[in-house]
Amino acid sequence: MARTARGGSAPRAPGLALWLALAALVIVADQLTKTLVVYGFQLGDARPLTSWFALVRAHNPGAAFSFLAGASGWQRWFFAGLGLAASAFIVWMIRSHPTQKLFCFAVSMIMGGALGNVIDRLLHGHVIDFLQVRFDFLAPVFRGGYFPAFNLADSAITLGAICLILDEILRVRRAG
Repeated sequence: MARTARGGSAPRAPGLALWLALAALVIVADQLTKTLVVYGFQLGDARPLTSWFALVRAHNPGAAFSFLAGASGWQRWFFAGLGLAASAFIVWMIRSHPTQKLFCFAVSMIMGGALGNVIDRLLHGHVIDFLQVRFDFLAPVFRGGYFPAFNLADSAITLGAICLILDEILRVRRAG
């Protein structure tokens, strides 16, 4: 353990194992929920839970917002490879910045989400989405106000991206 200027022990940064465990937890939760959806829903089924939220079963062979969904199949391997490469880079970043807890949390969430969707692509050839929200204010952008269906992996990636932005804002404020 590192020593401080006063001779005491400096707080220890969480190790790589903690951040990998967090990513693994995201993957397990994501895959468990997708398995429940596959066994409980037919493709296209929707079960409204509120006026603005429903559980659905949708398959997305593309990326975010169905980007490249209509491609001939090469996108499956491209996005799987991209997710694996990004995860390797994230492990390197965590090892390079072990004391930056918010940063490590953010990229761990991104890695867990990316790998959750990579597993879908490798097993099924598409990503299983099951969360659907609808808000009237979305109608000018999304037909009927329905935001494209998403899953826990996508949610983890979004949370990670928000935390990365927050981490950068806080870093700039500390430096200025």
